[in-house]
Amino acid sequence: MTSLRSLAAGAAIVVLSAGLALAQENTPDDPRLFEPGKLTVSTSDPAYPPWVLDNDPASGQGFEAALVYALAAELGFAPEDVVWVDETFEAAIAPGRKNYDFSIQQISVTAERSEVATFSQVYYQPEKAVIALTDSPVGEATSFADLREARWGVAIGTTDLDYVENVLGIGNAAVYNDQVAVFLAMQAGQIDATVTALPTALYVTAVQVEGTSIVAILPPDEHDQGFGLLFEYGNPIVEWIDAGLTALKEAGTIDALIAEWLISDLDAPVIAE
Repeated sequence: MTSLRSLAAGAAIVVLSAGLALAQENTPDDPRLFEPGKLTVSTSDPAYPPWVLDNDPASGQGFEAALVYALAAELGFAPEDVVWVDETFEAAIAPGRKNYDFSIQQISVTAERSEVATFSQVYYQPEKAVIALTDSPVGEATSFADLREARWGVAIGTTDLDYVENVLGIGNAAVYNDQVAVFLAMQAGQIDATVTALPTALYVTAVQVEGTSIVAILPPDEHDQGFGLLFEYGNPIVEWIDAGLTALKEAGTIDALIAEWLISDLDAPVIAE
């Protein structure tokens, strides 16, 4: 009888422990988080406007920084429980273990990347913009054929490079380690044009790189689904995070952040073919 009581008590403890663990899931104490009690997020260093202002994601200023804090609040985290870590773009999209819950740095969701990482739903789909020096003949282009006459430069590992090669059909683009190197090459006269997300292009041409302008808007790449949060492959918290993003969309929060940080009046020609 004593043995039966002991077994029953032990079973009750196991059930209770399992119930407590289950109850903690989808809360800030979720044991599946990289650090339970914290929402650990990576972004690039430096991080650029309009995605992050002053290279300070903890300020919550800039579209992606503000989105993370809105998402954290929706999930039940206090602002001080959001932890930022640095991660290069190339390291974020590479396969392997991640020392954070997710990365946010304008990472496009593609079939190839989804083979080695797991993505949230798309939170933003930007248009593509062609950037060139203000007096560049690229500004006179009216077709993809015209654009193919230019010398192109693009950052390695990006969907911008995929776009130049696979949509515009340019096979000899110069490839650089990052966008800073791309624009230095443009100012040095080594390349004529580059392509990037429209919000980035707006900031680059207005503030960051003197003498450049947006000379054309391009159609979307059917293989680029838009920006998503990137998780270690198979991370079980994705469904919970997705529920938070859905709630923000339904409340109009993401649209409001887009209007605040990313929308600008722009008069540039559209080149579609």
